[in-house]
Amino acid sequence: MKYLYLFLCVLGTVLPWSQFGPWLGSNGLNLSLLIEEAFAGRIAAFAWLDVLVSGVVVLVFIVVEGRRVGVRHLWLPFVTMFLVGVSLSLPLFLLQRQARLDALRS
Repeated sequence: MKYLYLFLCVLGTVLPWSQFGPWLGSNGLNLSLLIEEAFAGRIAAFAWLDVLVSGVVVLVFIVVEGRRVGVRHLWLPFVTMFLVGVSLSLPLFLLQRQARLDALRS
């Protein structure tokens, strides 16, 4: 499972940044334009609101499950949530969690 989670971390970083990187290069850190384009239509708003709710759920899961299992460096998925998104923070946490569970079994 660790290799699958690692692959998903890479995919979860490369795919979003393949779209955001060029946009950032063209527009800079223009937050008002980012929000305007993110909520330009109902489908875009639907997708972003879904991601926001999913992000909150993932953050709660990371805290609760991370403390339960004793995962170290829980700050790392939090940071990646804001630098990349749920697509990286969730598989990264699952990778950390799997490593911890494997260590406990040894």
